[in-house]
Amino acid sequence: MMGCLGSVALRGVPAMKSPIVRLLPGNAPACCGPSAFRVMQTSGMAKNKRKRNPKTVLKLPDLEQSKSAVLNSLTSRSSQRSYDHAIREFIDWYCSEPRLAFNKTVVTRYRISLEQAQYASSTINLRLAAIRRLAYEAADCGLLSPDLAAGIRRVKGVKKHGMRIGNWLTADQGKRLLAAFAGEDLRSIRDYAMIAVLLGCGLRRAEVAGLAVEHLQQREEHWVIVDLIGKGGHVRTVPVPTWVKLAVDHWLAAAAISTGPIFRAIKQSPANRDEQLHSESDLGRRKGWVLEMRSGPCCAARSASYVCPLVS
Repeated sequence: MMGCLGSVALRGVPAMKSPIVRLLPGNAPACCGPSAFRVMQTSGMAKNKRKRNPKTVLKLPDLEQSKSAVLNSLTSRSSQRSYDHAIREFIDWYCSEPRLAFNKTVVTRYRISLEQAQYASSTINLRLAAIRRLAYEAADCGLLSPDLAAGIRRVKGVKKHGMRIGNWLTADQGKRLLAAFAGEDLRSIRDYAMIAVLLGCGLRRAEVAGLAVEHLQQREEHWVIVDLIGKGGHVRTVPVPTWVKLAVDHWLAAAAISTGPIFRAIKQSPANRDEQLHSESDLGRRKGWVLEMRSGPCCAARSASYVCPLVS
């Protein structure tokens, strides 16, 4: 007779390697037939369901897949550009040495190489943040061991000693910069208003490019830029000096803009390229000129140089 304890051999069941018999719920008595038992065979199942071991050395396709996952997780275009550049720089350095493992030691070596290249602490910390995000996405995709990813995330950044004073314009230099755009043609009026907003309101280039007429409102007898969405999605209100508002009003009246983006690209008609616009009434009719309305930033605000926002 069969007992109700332990592993037993059943009649009619072919011989198996180390079979394990488990009783059904309720502890059926010994008189019950073989149908009262559930036979579970565990040997050989591990061979069919093997987990893929994570890698320690990531190849270029793995890095590109992880980089795409990082960029897709970011919402800001500025962050996407910064992280894309930082990850590409690291991939070039990582692939320069064959069979280099992706772990904490390698990332530390990369940080030391950046310090030897005399990069700023903020630049090094930004690139390390991109690499930590790269390791996290690689581990999430099953390409990297979670232990290695955790070690990479423990790599410390560079401490900032002191504060950089920067380089800003004096009042006289600002006046000379504005005087360089003091013209009577449509392009000069636009560039003057744009530089005035940059200097007087302290906006970023992307913020100036996305500035709309609806943002300019009067609050308590003062003109302000309301609900301005800046870097990192921060919303703030910026006061507008009187001389800046006069420059913007001059441009809006000359270009006959009443709604939508304030600063737009200008395209001159080839047939009237040599025609000069002398009076403000001619400017209002935009004789010989065409204002283009674009969804993206204009060339002036997209320029890499802060002091030369000219549009060809």
